[in-house]
Amino acid sequence: ARSRTVGELLAPTSPFDKKCGRENWTVAFAPDGSYFAWSQGHRIVKLVPWSQCLNNFLLHGTKNVANSLNTRLPRQNSDIGQKNKPSEHIIDCGDIVWSLAFGSSVPEKQSRCVNIEWHRFKFGQDQLLLATGLNNGRIKIWDVYTGKLLLNLMDHTEVVRDLTFAPDGSLILVSASRDKTLRVWDLKDDGNMMKVLRGHQNWVYGCAFSPDSSILCSVGASKAVFLWDMDKYSMIRKLEGHHNDVVACEFSPDGALLATASYDTRVYVWDPHIGVILMEFGHLFPPPTPIFAGGANDRWVRSVSFSHDGLHIASLADDKMVRFWRIDEECPVQVAPLNNGLCCTFSTDGSVLAAGQVYISPAKILNGSVYFWATPRQVASLQHLCRMAIRRVMPTNQVKNLPIPSKVVEFLCYQI
Repeated sequence: ARSRTVGELLAPTSPFDKKCGRENWTVAFAPDGSYFAWSQGHRIVKLVPWSQCLNNFLLHGTKNVANSLNTRLPRQNSDIGQKNKPSEHIIDCGDIVWSLAFGSSVPEKQSRCVNIEWHRFKFGQDQLLLATGLNNGRIKIWDVYTGKLLLNLMDHTEVVRDLTFAPDGSLILVSASRDKTLRVWDLKDDGNMMKVLRGHQNWVYGCAFSPDSSILCSVGASKAVFLWDMDKYSMIRKLEGHHNDVVACEFSPDGALLATASYDTRVYVWDPHIGVILMEFGHLFPPPTPIFAGGANDRWVRSVSFSHDGLHIASLADDKMVRFWRIDEECPVQVAPLNNGLCCTFSTDGSVLAAGQVYISPAKILNGSVYFWATPRQVASLQHLCRMAIRRVMPTNQVKNLPIPSKVVEFLCYQI
């Protein structure tokens, strides 16, 4: 089945700006669904109120030039506890943008730092931040509601390829870089760098937190998939199975599954608690042997994203296709065409998938554009909802010790 197109945002193209660096490497939705952000290319990040964006799609059809979203909404004073009204912002980050991440604050989550007597920033309940990872190794932190620069984090020595905030509202930020390290930052401590995670022997391409913020997955070149304990900042295990660079990862909403995307043309779905592969989604048939999977094969998988229903996974590959998979079926349930796609992510409510494109040559104008598709809509079974509720609080080894029938255990462990 073909997925239905919802809309597209086309970045403005200057006839004199045909330089490299116009790739849209990253797109992101705010945790509360209020904003959508994408790197238009070169140094520019666009922040758009998501509800306003959807309304424009409904009013004007699917195509929508980014500059037409210029309705300015005033920001209310957050100091008196009023809710901020979203307004559009264009942010010049000063260098090529490789990664984006939204972070929201929960005031009762204390900073992990020892000295908490004084801080430059006091993040309140309504705080929403945007982190941008740049080509020069810097990470810039912006106030989403005002578009103002708050912090400039400078410790990486190479491209910051990915960023992820802990979902628990602690404003712990993890960055993955081509300098072969991951760094942990505490934004409630004014961006203090807490820890450097070492273990990758080559570029780190991506990182993702588990829903309870206790585990971090990092992926990189040379088939690397690492799991880290974020309480002790120590490596839990390495997951082995891919045959080429691993470039993207994401946990399922209940934390029971981990999806990884690789240049070996495969998406693997793992049980991260015991380190086994539960499912394989192939993008080349017949699947390449390990020798051929380790090189160029025109089917490199660039991105993977888990839907909020825990049933669907989206993948984006070099064969000009976006695929929607069900975790219990071998073939895609929906597909959509996309030339030169680089990144994809589900909206906060899971109803839309956003994907960004790559700049190819001076003759093309596909730089910095974003395309949106309606995702497969299906009412989850009561069994699956119960499984997700249990798996949110119980890892695999605890499930296996439950005094219940073996078939139920297999279902709770996503083995059937």
